[in-house]
Amino acid sequence: MRHVPEIESADARRVLDAALAFAQSKGWPVGIAVVDAGGNPFAMQRLDGAPAPTARIAMSKARTAALSRRESKHYEDVINGGRPAFLSAPGLDGMLEGGVPILIDGITVGAVGVSGVLPSQDVEIARTGIAALGS
Repeated sequence: MRHVPEIESADARRVLDAALAFAQSKGWPVGIAVVDAGGNPFAMQRLDGAPAPTARIAMSKARTAALSRRESKHYEDVINGGRPAFLSAPGLDGMLEGGVPILIDGITVGAVGVSGVLPSQDVEIARTGIAALGS
């Protein structure tokens, strides 16, 4: 039997806090979401000044990255590359850059989604949060 690591609430909070601190240091008003491996919400915050939709978009990006075990940008690239049918993929509604899986020992234990600034900046925030786990 395989034993799979899990993200816990303290881990999710550490990821969220690091991502928030980084976004605030840059003056980037964003929504940030952390989910477990099943795409279920663990932690979420929308910074002051971030448009209301950033919260839902961040959650969707995180859920897509967790469930697919890959960055949400993959789907954006597939769609932009001529496969618009992916827009109808069940359960994946955050097919925009900014969702990054959290890997522990090569296993996806959750994901971070960020929305509100340039896509590359969303990813930078997400990766900074994940780096707080030290893995």
